Amino acid sequence: MTVAVEEEVEVSFPFDHKELAGRVIAEALDFEGFPYEAEVGLFLVSPEEIQGMNREHRQVDRPTDVLSFPMAAYERPGDFEAFGQDGDNFNPDTGEAMLGDIVLNVEWVKEQARQYGHSEEREYAFLILHSILHLFGYDHMTEAEAAQMEGKQRAILDQMGISR
Repeated sequence: MTVAVEEEVEVSFPFDHKELAGRVIAEALDFEGFPYEAEVGLFLVSPEEIQGMNREHRQVDRPTDVLSFPMAAYERPGDFEAFGQDGDNFNPDTGEAMLGDIVLNVEWVKEQARQYGHSEEREYAFLILHSILHLFGYDHMTEAEAAQMEGKQRAILDQMGISR
């Protein structure tokens, strides 16, 4: 598994953010039974940078905490059967499945941790997990989708011993 981390801003978390990102993504891959070695891009950015991306890609002109850019489309969330059939979703150099990119607003990780009364480590892990589930095709546009996604997030974080 490859997690390519790009730091577009100074990152000063009280934990090893690269190691934690790798653990969260690996745990989600295992939990979902992803059948391939995977590659994920993680971009750590400012509120201004994520606002520009949000405006460009979602037509929402405000910052957000995290954005997900999946490389694959799924018929059903977490259904990886068709993922590798055409080979387009694999890095030709490494053979790894290219899941997509996660863009994380570093300032908001810190702010939301304070607002929600938990650690920066928990907020960071939660946002990466939330985003990787989007890269697996999950969404939260309906109550049923949200409940499914929230259940997976809770189960994976509990399994990792990361709690509020």
